[in-house]
Amino acid sequence: MNEVMEKEAIHVENMIYEINGVEVMLDVDLARLYHVETKRINEAVYRNKDKFPVRISWITSNDEVSNLWSQNATANISNKSRANPRVFTEQGVYMLATILKSKVATEVSIRIMDTFVRMRHYINFNRNLLPNRVLLLEEKVDNNTKRIDDLFDKFNPNDIIKKYLIFDGEFYDAYSLLLDIFNRSLEEVIIIDNYAGKELLDIVKEVDRKFIIVSKNINKKLKEKYEKQYHNVTFINDDSFHDRFIILDRYVLFLCGSSFKDLGKKCFGISELKDIIGLKVMLEKIGLK
Repeated sequence: MNEVMEKEAIHVENMIYEINGVEVMLDVDLARLYHVETKRINEAVYRNKDKFPVRISWITSNDEVSNLWSQNATANISNKSRANPRVFTEQGVYMLATILKSKVATEVSIRIMDTFVRMRHYINFNRNLLPNRVLLLEEKVDNNTKRIDDLFDKFNPNDIIKKYLIFDGEFYDAYSLLLDIFNRSLEEVIIIDNYAGKELLDIVKEVDRKFIIVSKNINKKLKEKYEKQYHNVTFINDDSFHDRFIILDRYVLFLCGSSFKDLGKKCFGISELKDIIGLKVMLEKIGLK
């Protein structure tokens, strides 16, 4: 089974298409990767409609099917199909894995998440280094496996380390990195930090996202004053966590080695964790689904 999955995973990049500026995967391709019938994919969505809002999964329109076919001759779709395919965004793929609850679905979904993240990292970290190549990647990311590999060859590991490892005294770099991570989210950022305070609020008030701050030591007066002026933060009092975490849109997880009040004071690192099942458990612990 693992050998089959490895072979399938090689071609995941070619199974990601763009519809109306959103990167998606087809139900038939996911069924192929998960080793189930396509109808099972759609049955799972039908039985859990509340977990699949149209922003993360929808049945394509005739125009979307026509555009998909004309732009991607290799797409696993036919103009003569009786029904238009259902598509899933990255978040939709994650949600589907939690519904199917099979070992294969979980392992393959992690590989798919890795592919989405890898492609996003190419774009974000190389925008200034290779602007022309990144532009091509953004426009044709669904059929560009070779270009992706070429980009990896030109990737400077030191730039990656600089983005995720901050040394003492690098106060601006720490602040900039935090903003970069927050801005990767589409809608929501969850911050888990038992020492969240004024330093963190000074940052999040400038970011146009919805925030959830989970902490055991939220200063009541500070919280009240913030909520009187700003309305982008929901505070949750919780003492379940020791480490600091950042969660983007409830499906991308970062571990932060420093409390956000101490960013830049000492050397620390931020790393992305690829554990969608563990992330689901974390969200349940703080009362979020």
